[in-house]
Amino acid sequence: MKLKIKKNMKEVLIITTLFIIFISYNIFIRNEEVEALSRYGSSGSEVTQIQTKLKRWGYYNGAIDGVYGSRTLSAVKYFQRKNGLTADGIAGTATLKAMGINSSSSSSSRSTSSNSSNVSLLARLVYGEARGEPYTGQVAVAAVVLNRVKSSKFPNTIAGVIYQSGAFTAVSDGQINLSPNSTARKAAQDALNGWDPTYGAIYYFNPNTATNKWIWSRPVTITIGKHRFCK
Repeated sequence: MKLKIKKNMKEVLIITTLFIIFISYNIFIRNEEVEALSRYGSSGSEVTQIQTKLKRWGYYNGAIDGVYGSRTLSAVKYFQRKNGLTADGIAGTATLKAMGINSSSSSSSRSTSSNSSNVSLLARLVYGEARGEPYTGQVAVAAVVLNRVKSSKFPNTIAGVIYQSGAFTAVSDGQINLSPNSTARKAAQDALNGWDPTYGAIYYFNPNTATNKWIWSRPVTITIGKHRFCK
């Protein structure tokens, strides 16, 4: 009887140990998947997205082949330097967020993360471009970004529009990296919810500082604060 009990206990111990190993392995694998980063030597769809966006914004001039080679590495570092990120060449969480790329594994969390990321990025653009302007004018700046996303003339993502080379002064001078206040966040959310005080404008400018003669030729839809909004 004692031998049988000992044998049963030994079997239970073996099964318990195997179960713990199995659970630990799965947790490790899942964590590895969540924390996976695109870096030199990586390949796949995420790398393709990175190359596509950086090429569209003028940071990358190589082939869009889904392979994280030396050109992609240099382009990512260039993007990071220009946008106040650590220029390590690794497309980590902060870099992917700045590019508007979500690497979350579930569709629901991707949707939530995407929305949160869009609000945050749009708020930073509003704060950098229009803080001090009337609230309606801040919503209007966000609306211009969203109108560009809808237009075939511009990139089709919020990050793509904002980071398009030379598109916004706040990106060029680094103010895009300032922390937005609650007003800018609310303005960004209101624009995302559908409020467009510009009546479909895709450009805006300050007539007191504008030096581009072309922008003066655009039909004005409305003037809010210091900005003229036009198509």
